[in-house]
Amino acid sequence: MATGPQGGEVAPTPDSRRGRAVLPLAIVAAIGENGVIGDGRGLPWHLPSDLKHFRTITMGKPVLLGRRTFESIGRALPGRETIVLTRDRAFQTPRSGPRDGHISVAHDLDTAFDLAQARARALGAEEVIVAGGGDLYESLIDRAQRMRLTLVDLAPRGSVRFPVVDWSDWLETCRVRPRPTAKDEATFAFVDFDRRRCLSL
Repeated sequence: MATGPQGGEVAPTPDSRRGRAVLPLAIVAAIGENGVIGDGRGLPWHLPSDLKHFRTITMGKPVLLGRRTFESIGRALPGRETIVLTRDRAFQTPRSGPRDGHISVAHDLDTAFDLAQARARALGAEEVIVAGGGDLYESLIDRAQRMRLTLVDLAPRGSVRFPVVDWSDWLETCRVRPRPTAKDEATFAFVDFDRRRCLSL
């Protein structure tokens, strides 16, 4: 059983197809005040501190990405296993170097989900990371047990938005407002949530 940031335990969800527990899905996203998470080409802000935070909380874990989000990054994520979900059967990942993380490709959601679960177990990771984009968040938010959000104090223009959240389903477990560096173009807070029905009584 996994442990939440303030000691609450998050029970793995049973997998009825295999009769074994499913490791938690953790959505990781940076969200503007207006719900915008991107402009279709990348992030609508420059926040090196958030990129460092993303690296810290995803290291050693499988990271599930949609194709367009992966292409905006343009490479494998070092120290992590990247799983790219795309319907494009001709899609090919770039060749990765010895220091880069491994990249796998899945062509449907269930295959991507199962592959991420298998790789998390092989890595000894406590969770699977879902890192965007908007369509992937929309598809998996009902399966997610955790959200690790960066709430950005900006309302940028952008066509990609985070899905609507029923906040009554979620319990805030941690909020940190770090001091931005000179290179960060906005203030922000790191806020963690656990799904209420997954918390042990």
